[in-house]
Amino acid sequence: MNTLEQALSSSTIAGWIAFFQTADIPVLRQTARDIATLKADEDNTSARDITLAVLKDPMMVFKVLTYAQRHKGRQQLQDLVQVEQAVIMLGTSTFFNHILPEPTVESVIGTRVIALTHLLKLIKRAHRASHYAIEWAAYLKDLHAEDVRLAALLRDLAEMLMWCFAPEKMLEIHQKQQQDRQLRSTDVQLQVLTFKLMDLQKSLVEAFGLPPLLTELMDEDKADAQRVKNVRLAVNLARHTANGWDDAALPDDYKEIADLLHVDVSRVMHLIGAPNVSAE
Repeated sequence: MNTLEQALSSSTIAGWIAFFQTADIPVLRQTARDIATLKADEDNTSARDITLAVLKDPMMVFKVLTYAQRHKGRQQLQDLVQVEQAVIMLGTSTFFNHILPEPTVESVIGTRVIALTHLLKLIKRAHRASHYAIEWAAYLKDLHAEDVRLAALLRDLAEMLMWCFAPEKMLEIHQKQQQDRQLRSTDVQLQVLTFKLMDLQKSLVEAFGLPPLLTELMDEDKADAQRVKNVRLAVNLARHTANGWDDAALPDDYKEIADLLHVDVSRVMHLIGAPNVSAE
């Protein structure tokens, strides 16, 4: 089962994973443009240049890491967790010739402008989460802060892909939640999709063989681990602040972040730039 129609009709995680494994993962149009510009001047393009372009787009990050994992040399024991490591290992020519920035998200979503808007907001939220995560990792003197940043950036990848390939279903979920703010997101997902997006995410990273470290950092079953907690709280804070600084969940977020960083709530609010009104 590997066609979009079959995935939509099956309404199962297995059906969607089978589709994703044969589908071309889309990337943002701007990503395609940036990479085309770099390719046009390949002789003067460094791995760092490529990395900066890739990191703007979670779906392109996913393409690079999964390709690198599949093409690891036999002597290479270390998993490629960082994008720049992967690009250096592959080489710029392999990157440009084999990890193509196509199709574009815009061509896949087509005329569904509302779905594209929601996807772009989700990607913006992912970048915000990754910013929080790496800031806190640095605060905690985590020597591998970049891993935490990537885990936060990719944490909602499954949801991004569903906005690309199942926009009607995702819009239905959004509309139901807008109509009833008391509904739990997982309950609506089960109602519309018959599965939870977090379960799809777990299956996705497993099926594509993302580095075990990234998989572990995104695993909420290991929520007590400091680095996993960092990723979870960064994703939660990005999600809740996207609703506005008056979101009812934020006070609990502040308390958990304070516990993570071993500081008080007022310090947390200062670090993340929260307005004082939320302290009430």
